Amino acid sequence: MKLLALDTSTEACSVALLDGSELLTLDEVCPQQHSKRVLPMVQQLLTDSGLSLTQLDGLVFGKGPGSFTGVRIGVGVAQGLAFGADLPVYGVSTLAAMAQAAYRQLQASQVLAAIDARMAEIYFGRYQLDANGLMQLQGQEQAVKPDQLAPLDSGEDFTAVGTGWQTYAEVLQQWQAAQSSDILYPSAQDMLPLARQAWDAGHFVTAEQAEPSYVRDTVSWQKLPGR
Repeated sequence: MKLLALDTSTEACSVALLDGSELLTLDEVCPQQHSKRVLPMVQQLLTDSGLSLTQLDGLVFGKGPGSFTGVRIGVGVAQGLAFGADLPVYGVSTLAAMAQAAYRQLQASQVLAAIDARMAEIYFGRYQLDANGLMQLQGQEQAVKPDQLAPLDSGEDFTAVGTGWQTYAEVLQQWQAAQSSDILYPSAQDMLPLARQAWDAGHFVTAEQAEPSYVRDTVSWQKLPGR
């Protein structure tokens, strides 16, 4: 199995390459530099692995939620690479990737993922580990004001991931006590376990079928001065 994963949906830019049991990964925090950095990072991993795009089985991309511009860059780059090499693609939630990182780094089984969505909202998802060691979404991902989240069972132990827990720390910790973590951004390497399951299930699609997940449907241009 040879898969290339990339994500540009947050302030971080991340690329990972899986070649059998070998994993190569690059992660950089580079706000507003994704369009300049992601392709050189992809090329670096391909060079380091000795592989070409046409030798890969598929491409994996962070489909969001996150920055509108960042999500579009990631989907567009994945589509362009996949078209050129005739590869299938699969989109992984950025929230799910952070939840998967909490299992990889902390052996967490219950995760609350929250990305700062601006406009006084967070992108939020609750995840639970399944028997295969993969994080599964409980309910739906949503764009929500932190003080409007539905109550959770306070008897469960949760791990907190994402920038939302920094920006709205007081409100979120009052709503649900959770073990804090250093996981602020999604990493492409944590998309790969979820993508491998999707591959086995036949869920990869053609490049033209790649779709982002913005979660929030409102258009931010309405907030711009003069609009």
